[in-house]
Amino acid sequence: MAPEVLVVEDEPDIRALIVHHLTQDGFRCRTAADGTEALTRLRAAAPDLIVLDLMLPGIDGLEVTRRVRAEPAWAAVPIIMLTAKADEVDRVVGLELGADDYVAKPFSPKELLARVRAVLRRARPADPGRALAGGDVALDPGRHRVTVAGVTVELTPKEFDLLHALMGSAGRVLSREFLLNRVWGYARADEIESRTVDVHVRRLRAKLGAAGRRIATVKSVGYRFESE
Repeated sequence: MAPEVLVVEDEPDIRALIVHHLTQDGFRCRTAADGTEALTRLRAAAPDLIVLDLMLPGIDGLEVTRRVRAEPAWAAVPIIMLTAKADEVDRVVGLELGADDYVAKPFSPKELLARVRAVLRRARPADPGRALAGGDVALDPGRHRVTVAGVTVELTPKEFDLLHALMGSAGRVLSREFLLNRVWGYARADEIESRTVDVHVRRLRAKLGAAGRRIATVKSVGYRFESE
């Protein structure tokens, strides 16, 4: 069955444009005109991906993102934010809350489609890879599960992908630029996006508890997972 996208956009013309291009590309779509309606749609059934405008009436896109990531049934659903070009602060906050990517308005429908396909590919790799372990931390890509000392740890999709990248290269230092490309799919990094890596690492460490110390910071370079 074709992937389903929930399009959350309060401007009818933009919403219709997005839906038109997604359906032409083979996706199924549901829509919502504000944050409250988006949460109602999510309670009915979780989509494969959410395209979410941040400037929504009532419950804005940042709060929707926060609630999605806090709800276990929705936490793994990828989110692509739509932001105004000048709204760098909202873009940073959205990425830090767990959004997977962003597209700045005005945008090309072809660019949005490319981002949707790329995010879904990263969320559903054809070969999830082998299970990994380091100390008390175990990661099973096939089951999308992380445990610490046998206890399941709930991670957002980006936190999971970040830990997967670090554990897959255990003992080696991975730069912020490498992680941005591997986990977020960005070809180049700016200061704002590099800060996003630091925020996700900090949250990942906190969720891993004492085992979080295995993610070491290499000053001015990046991060390393220490399995020994």
